[in-house]
Amino acid sequence: MSIQYLKQTDAPDYKALIRRGFQLGWVKQPLRPQMPEQAVIVAAWKQDKAVMLPSLLQLDDWQADIEQSHQLMLNTLESGELSPSLDLPPYPDRLGDQLPLVASSMEEHDEQAIEKVYFDAIAKPNDDQALAEDLWCKASWLSFLEDDASLRFRFSFGMESLEDVAADPLRQLWAGKLCDAIFPESAALTENLQLLPVLQELLGGQPAFVERIVYFNAPGGGAQMHHDVERGHDGVVFAQLSGSTFWLALSKPRLMDELISFTNDPTFTADIALLIPSENDQNDLHQLLKDKAALSDYMDENDHELIEAIMDRCPAFIEHLIAQGFAYILHAGDVLLMPQRDFDTCVWHSVCCLGDEPGEAVSFAIRKEAHV
Repeated sequence: MSIQYLKQTDAPDYKALIRRGFQLGWVKQPLRPQMPEQAVIVAAWKQDKAVMLPSLLQLDDWQADIEQSHQLMLNTLESGELSPSLDLPPYPDRLGDQLPLVASSMEEHDEQAIEKVYFDAIAKPNDDQALAEDLWCKASWLSFLEDDASLRFRFSFGMESLEDVAADPLRQLWAGKLCDAIFPESAALTENLQLLPVLQELLGGQPAFVERIVYFNAPGGGAQMHHDVERGHDGVVFAQLSGSTFWLALSKPRLMDELISFTNDPTFTADIALLIPSENDQNDLHQLLKDKAALSDYMDENDHELIEAIMDRCPAFIEHLIAQGFAYILHAGDVLLMPQRDFDTCVWHSVCCLGDEPGEAVSFAIRKEAHV
């Protein structure tokens, strides 16, 4: 087992797993993993397995941009706004005349949102015919906890959660260009000459990096277990640009198998009872885990608290998944590929920040490039 786990320790070489107020243990990785062969990467992708590509990105040329993005994150945290920072250097020069900022919204209907900033793509100043309209960057909190400073900057277009983004590859392309303008270090991933041939084989054509998100996972924050399935997308590529993160990532069928085996093991009865004290809820959980079809449907519901308690707040289950080989520690330059073929096979994943400083990372959906 390359990642070592302890439920309690004061050893300085172990990093604490703390997410959203829960202490989940401590981890260390004595040996860094090796870069897998391309055939291994392709096989893992076809089998709906996450695969890590260590030290893939060369970030030396992007350090100034990464530092600028860190400052943008800090300014957004301090002011509770995004648009004022984009009016200051270096952003007007980066956006140029082609991506003018046209509006902003405080998104009061979304409790996690900070601000959504809108742009149009135009060929030349004062052009009446836009190349792409209603592009946006939305700054949001990752959680509702006041002491979680984790942020994300999401790039897309149109009506959020209502519009079929995969049906408009032109605006997807321009939303990606908007991300490049604000976070130019994205090119460390999207123009990586070692990664692009791999993705081309996986996708059967030139890769397009779409529906982009730039993350700043802060100490004590991170993402709970979830998937990123969206129509028209084949998967997600995640790249760590600064700082470090701890991941659990495995396909939905394997996650269900692990939930079933863990819950049925009497060794963990007390661990489960701490998180699910009600006997009725425990009985409901055991009944649910007897029917895989019902369990699969339950996982797709917005409220799946009975298994969320185990997946996201149970140290013993995290230790169990680490022992099964589903854990990854990412440092700056590392990449994680996660297939998202469909709801039944997709890789579910969770993230914790490691260390005392927020780190920057990018999470881009990938699909075969469409002709526009």
